[in-house]
Amino acid sequence: MHTEPTSDISKNSKYFFYIAVLFVAILMISNTVVVKLIQVGPLVFTGAFLIFPISYIFGDILTEVYGFKVTRKLIWAGFLTQILMALCYWIVQVMPPASVWSGQSAYETILGVVPRIVLASIIAYCVGEFANSYIMSKMKILMNGKYLWMRTIGSTIIGQLLDSSIFLLLAFAGTIPLNVISSMIIIMYVGKVVYEAVLTPVTYFVVRKLKQAEGMDVYDRGISYNLFRLRE
Repeated sequence: MHTEPTSDISKNSKYFFYIAVLFVAILMISNTVVVKLIQVGPLVFTGAFLIFPISYIFGDILTEVYGFKVTRKLIWAGFLTQILMALCYWIVQVMPPASVWSGQSAYETILGVVPRIVLASIIAYCVGEFANSYIMSKMKILMNGKYLWMRTIGSTIIGQLLDSSIFLLLAFAGTIPLNVISSMIIIMYVGKVVYEAVLTPVTYFVVRKLKQAEGMDVYDRGISYNLFRLRE
């Protein structure tokens, strides 16, 4: 079983490609369904709340099994994909609608691109995902691979706090009261952390099966954590 990071992990892996596709798909779906508001009792949250936290679970699994270097490339891939998606939505949005089509306003409501929201989302995603992966990687070395639950939840506590805070502050500061933003941050943050904790048994199961199937369990000893070093 491989225990040290190697440059060809993603190429030799049996399942990395499929996990990578799912990771990027979850990001794109989350950014599409974020406009839907759902109410359960007194709680109101976006559709993305049901889906986006799964990206952190994928981030945990990827870092735990394949290491930070491979996950770093995938996070950047998700970043570029989100920019491309927003650009495509915007191009279609500004094209003149056909005279026989009455769905322009609906399109703009659901898929319309608001630059401030897109920028806030992308920045929050990068900071949160990289923080989550970095902490997972470092904690694995410090704990010698033990206490996976502590590492997944611990990294999520930091990553999701950064993600939720940065997104809501950048997206809505100056447009709604700060106390409302603060309450939204708390609700989203606590909900996402609880989400991760509840799904910890699933994370354990997937990590164990992947390590067995791939024959690898990477420890990021001696690697560079430079976020822009992608040629390793």
